[in-house]
Amino acid sequence: MKLKPFVLFIFFISSIVAYSQNMQEGFTYLETGKYNEAEAFFKHILKEYPNNKTARLCFGRAVGLNGNPEQAKILFTNLLADYPNDFEVKLNYGESLLWNKEFNQAKTYFKNLIKEDPKSFPALLSYANTLSNLKDYENALIYVDKALEVSNNNPNALTSKKYMHLGYAYQNQQAQNYDVAEAILKKNLELFKDDKDTLLNLANLYLIANRLEDAETTYTILSKNPENKILALNGLSLVAHLNGKEKKALALSSQAYESLEASSDEKTEQQTTERYIQALIWNKKYKPANTLINSIIETNPNENWILALRATLNIYKSDFKKSLDDYNLILQNDSTSFDGNLGKANALKALGKYDDAYTSAENTLKFYNKQKDATNFITTLNNNFTPFYEGKASYSFDNGDNEAFAFSNNLEFPLSTKFKVLGNYNYRTTKNTTTNNKATSNDFSLGLSYQLIPTITFKGTAGITSANASSSDYTQLLTDISFNIKPYKLQDLTIGYKREIQSFNAELLDREIVQNNFYANYNVSTNFNLGWFTQYFYTSQNDDNTRNLLFTSLYYNILPKPSLKAGLNYQYITFKDQVPTVYFSPEKFNAGEVFVNIIKDEAITKPKEWFYELTAATGLQFIENNKSQSTYRVQGKLGYSFSDRCLANIFGTRSNIASTTAAGFTFTEIGIRFKWLLFDKPLFRD
Repeated sequence: MKLKPFVLFIFFISSIVAYSQNMQEGFTYLETGKYNEAEAFFKHILKEYPNNKTARLCFGRAVGLNGNPEQAKILFTNLLADYPNDFEVKLNYGESLLWNKEFNQAKTYFKNLIKEDPKSFPALLSYANTLSNLKDYENALIYVDKALEVSNNNPNALTSKKYMHLGYAYQNQQAQNYDVAEAILKKNLELFKDDKDTLLNLANLYLIANRLEDAETTYTILSKNPENKILALNGLSLVAHLNGKEKKALALSSQAYESLEASSDEKTEQQTTERYIQALIWNKKYKPANTLINSIIETNPNENWILALRATLNIYKSDFKKSLDDYNLILQNDSTSFDGNLGKANALKALGKYDDAYTSAENTLKFYNKQKDATNFITTLNNNFTPFYEGKASYSFDNGDNEAFAFSNNLEFPLSTKFKVLGNYNYRTTKNTTTNNKATSNDFSLGLSYQLIPTITFKGTAGITSANASSSDYTQLLTDISFNIKPYKLQDLTIGYKREIQSFNAELLDREIVQNNFYANYNVSTNFNLGWFTQYFYTSQNDDNTRNLLFTSLYYNILPKPSLKAGLNYQYITFKDQVPTVYFSPEKFNAGEVFVNIIKDEAITKPKEWFYELTAATGLQFIENNKSQSTYRVQGKLGYSFSDRCLANIFGTRSNIASTTAAGFTFTEIGIRFKWLLFDKPLFRD
């Protein structure tokens, strides 16, 4: 936050007006900012009086303030050569250094002037402003206070002090010293009660620190001044969005948008239109948002702010390639654009181009050092590629007197954004308390995951299971090979092959039933909250039986935060052979249910916060041609994120829905899970 160089009008004019009444017209031009007229006036005077010091000073000031600081510096250098001991000339030469942004040279120069005259108000204030431009706000405030001691309540010095406080607060905000920044801004409000700039900076600080209630209070204070009403409504709309209250955000933004008048300044009109379009997008009102964006682009085809809005709209619609095109246009216009650089990073991440996403986010930080959103983006991306360990322990039982203890361990080591090494060990022991039949299995597997192209990822694991059962001990091969494919936007397809052992209970484990599963999972999302998931398994077993399993779910996303959805599930199972005394193997099984799911995703949970998930479902199942049976299913988890690297949760399931193992039963499972990122960043990043 830079300050405009201080103009020495009052001091300068008061010292010369007494003997220069014939130049009053020129002085008036300078005082009123008519620098073209002032430059022409004093140029004419100098033709008649080329050596008049006052005219030369005024001409130099007019030239500098009229946008030619280099020429002004030359003029004042010549004056200084003619009047080396004239303090007034020295002050004006010093100010020309500020005009030319030669702040380090100006710092030394004004420091020497202060030694020459410690009570010179212009020298003290110019030195303070120089330090402020060098972002040495702490010392700048010391010297502006010294200037105010010389000229109490001087409006120019007070204005400088205000902007020094704003700059100092912003500096601390960037360093994430939020408490210090808040104290500085509140001190500014003591000097400038309800100052618009200070309140806006304070509200923005609260937004960054996620103190949304304080931000709302600050915007409410701002709104008390009718002149700031629209700005306040824009801010309150953003607060409502961050609180997940999208309808309120749109209502507030609509009020601001409708309050715009022909007399509204261009900046306010742009900010308000921008917030209104954002609110439409947040509420998934894509058609009116697109219509308004297109109407603005017709007259402003190359404006970055409207291109950024179109890019945002396409992000929400999952048109990531179109979004990327707009971000590239923004960067062609301005390579330092925050929206362009970080927006491009988000689009690239969504397209699976993770190395390029890193590069774009790091470019953002080159221009905006320590910027929180960019830093958080890189942290999130790092967490996706940091080696981690995940452990899970569970206890389950059913009404068939089966009990099981299971312990799973997973390791994942990304060696690049495309390549991961996978490791897994599972231990499971199960018994039947009635028959006293017991069995234990140990599974080991290693594998890899490789992103072939941004839309296709291969994953393969292979290993062995070692089983110890009542009547047999054996070892079998395990494998799981799959391709995850994103064929079109909002679609996800996984096809694969999985070889596994039936291990639900001790009797099944003892029978050494090997399953060869060929499967496909397909999910389709939409921009109108409807989704459809379908899963199909074809299974051949080493007992010559085969199975077909179809599961499909149609669901509707009711709320985004926390995620709330409801829907209908349907499941169909058929076996070639029926062996009911061994395992659940109906010729025909149909089940339907309605479900509700609420979730606060652990992936977006911040450190020191809770996450959770709860699913409740009820329906009917039809086994063969028998009468329908009512079903229920309850699943839940509750967890806590201890830090960016560590989280844990408990989980549980209770269900009476038939499965491939049994019919007419109830099943219960409870457990605990722990996940820990082994390092603070990916192994492949320095």
